[in-house]
Amino acid sequence: MAKMEERLDSIVARYNEINEEMMKPDVVSDRKTMAKLGREQNELTPIVETYQEYKQAKSEYADAQELSKEEDKELRELGQAEIERLEPLMQEYLDKLELLLVPKDPNDSHNCILEIRGAAGGDEGNIFAGDLFRMYSKYCESKGWKIEVIEAEDSEAGGYSLISFKVNGDGAYGTLKFESGSHRVQRVPKTEAQGRIHTSTATVLCMPEIEEEDFDIDMNDLEIETMRASGAGGQHINKTDSAVRIIHKPTGIIVKCQDGRSQHENRATALMTIRARVYEEHQRELDEKNDAERRTKIGTGDRAEKIRTYNYPQNRVTDHRIGYTVNQLDRIMDGRLDDLMNALQLADQQAKLAGEKS
Repeated sequence: MAKMEERLDSIVARYNEINEEMMKPDVVSDRKTMAKLGREQNELTPIVETYQEYKQAKSEYADAQELSKEEDKELRELGQAEIERLEPLMQEYLDKLELLLVPKDPNDSHNCILEIRGAAGGDEGNIFAGDLFRMYSKYCESKGWKIEVIEAEDSEAGGYSLISFKVNGDGAYGTLKFESGSHRVQRVPKTEAQGRIHTSTATVLCMPEIEEEDFDIDMNDLEIETMRASGAGGQHINKTDSAVRIIHKPTGIIVKCQDGRSQHENRATALMTIRARVYEEHQRELDEKNDAERRTKIGTGDRAEKIRTYNYPQNRVTDHRIGYTVNQLDRIMDGRLDDLMNALQLADQQAKLAGEKS
């Protein structure tokens, strides 16, 4: 416990140092530094607050112990009652701190890029990809996060064969990173005359937005093309070569962006996306080499991994990685994902803690 308190005291000292830094005029005027410090402050806040609550309970416990030694019977009983109340409370704080101190992914505080593709099931898979996009959009709206569409390929039957979008918000990646994988839907398609239940899938890939200084891409490895944009987007869209496609030659990863109002804007967005995609591929390769790291994750993040089933006839959603089942599919599809996201984050923390102890 002494080592934990020593570590917690250093975190409190860093937290106070950040608060002082953020009040300096030269830092206030530096938006990038303020954003970086703000992210670190947000990460440390729950640890500092829980530690303060623990110390308050510990102080009260010491007072209660003194009270329990008093000669007066009523005071002794009062002290003992306080001891019985505070002991489990202190343990609760310690358990919470143990989880909060588990090392976090340094990218958890970043914005993220989500890519959804219709997979098995043809038109129905594409329609379901559209349903997932609406689900995430509503969830992000409830969190006050902003969405920017990067690329969208509409499906004739509805939905998307592909839609990728950026989520701007503190902790967006840390919350949504567990969504990577294959999402399976079981329902009667609108096109099914016999009323038979079909199983279709859509895949999701979640990547952190990576700053240029954090992960460098050799521009010589990129093939950048411009072309006419297609689809809706204003009168200018088919008159200029505003769409941009970037190919990362070593990996074969391709990104196309045309939703911006200019070639310059599309190029910047495409570069941001290709950096995230290449970084994600780089991390995946590292994880495969490090089996221990993979074992501490609640999922591999592989798009082939079936992570969740959405069963419409039974109004049921099941996350297969953590055994989470809820008969509230309608609420889930309406973007009310907080309980599910919290369960996934807790399972991830517990898996990492178990990995550290083993």
